[in-house]
Amino acid sequence: MSQVSSHAPHGHAPRGQSSHGQPALRTVQVLGGGSTGSCAHVRSLTAGLVARGVRVTVCAPATADHTYDFTGAGAEHVPVPRRNDPSAVAALRAACADADLVHAHGLHAALRAAFALGGRRVPLVVTWHTRPSAEGARAHLLRVLERRVAKAASVVLGTSTDLVDRARSRGARDARLAAVALPARRRSVATAEEADRLRPKARAELGTIDRPLLVAVGSLDRHRGHDTLLDATRAWRRLDPVPLLVIAGEGPLRGELQRRIEAEELPVRLIGRPDDIGELLAAADLALLPGGPEARSVLAQEALHARVPLVAAATGGIADLVGDAAELVPPGDSEALAEAVAGLLADPGRCERLKDRGTRQAATWPTEDETVAQVLSVYDELTRPWPLP
Repeated sequence: MSQVSSHAPHGHAPRGQSSHGQPALRTVQVLGGGSTGSCAHVRSLTAGLVARGVRVTVCAPATADHTYDFTGAGAEHVPVPRRNDPSAVAALRAACADADLVHAHGLHAALRAAFALGGRRVPLVVTWHTRPSAEGARAHLLRVLERRVAKAASVVLGTSTDLVDRARSRGARDARLAAVALPARRRSVATAEEADRLRPKARAELGTIDRPLLVAVGSLDRHRGHDTLLDATRAWRRLDPVPLLVIAGEGPLRGELQRRIEAEELPVRLIGRPDDIGELLAAADLALLPGGPEARSVLAQEALHARVPLVAAATGGIADLVGDAAELVPPGDSEALAEAVAGLLADPGRCERLKDRGTRQAATWPTEDETVAQVLSVYDELTRPWPLP
């Protein structure tokens, strides 16, 4: 991964730190609804920036601060709900009033941040974490909004090469590949010994002592491939023993999916939002990612770190993320997904090779220090005082 060289490596103060005799650099991090990946990234980024002397304000819904504890990382949290009512806009505008730089995460957050800045000459950095999709008239509106954000941003950071290309196609003046680490605090099951200890209890609780356990994690909404996943389970019913698929997550499709599971007697359980992805993966034989908008899927990263073989739809930046460390199938192809799963369950040697490749691939991903260093170098570049001619 190409990265911007850092002007403020770990252990050195960035431009604007008070030890240089200047006020500390003040940044505002803006989250919209906040996906799991973007919220975890902002929490990690906040901790790293604060440790390096940067003042950080996080504008996000109150529920996001409750879950990710931005204040515990040293930030000031300004509760800004996702809705666009006057009070929310006013809160965001007030938070950005004396910012040296604003960093928005996602399309919705970037639109609101650009509006709050109101044409003020304050650098706006935008990170695109996901690949939004829409159809018909909404697709045209999405392109219009993406162009507006791309042109308003001083720098667009894309978490995958396809997002960088997308930003450039929308008119971004400066688009770069972002270094985004999976925060270590999310990887609660850190060793093989811990996984072996947790596995029997977790499998017993899920009712899979004597049958393979397949795990999928993600919000239950459109464009995440859950219909494809349920289609694939029909083929697995012919296996002996029949695997159990556990889907962890909440969302508007839960009722619809549950009705289908019951009507078709599919070997699937919906368990709601997981308390700990790591513990769930510790019990799993395979992890499944049938789709999703995230360029750097949290589940994919967790699975490779946990040495759980992954079968994933080849969407967005997933191929860049996992390399040859996962079985990739065409998106929307339930037959290919079913065959890949059945093949891995019948081939322990292939599973072991994927585990080893996953360990090697995860070692190539950026660390949290590298992520913070890249962001700081961008901030420094945009806020550095230029000499007079």
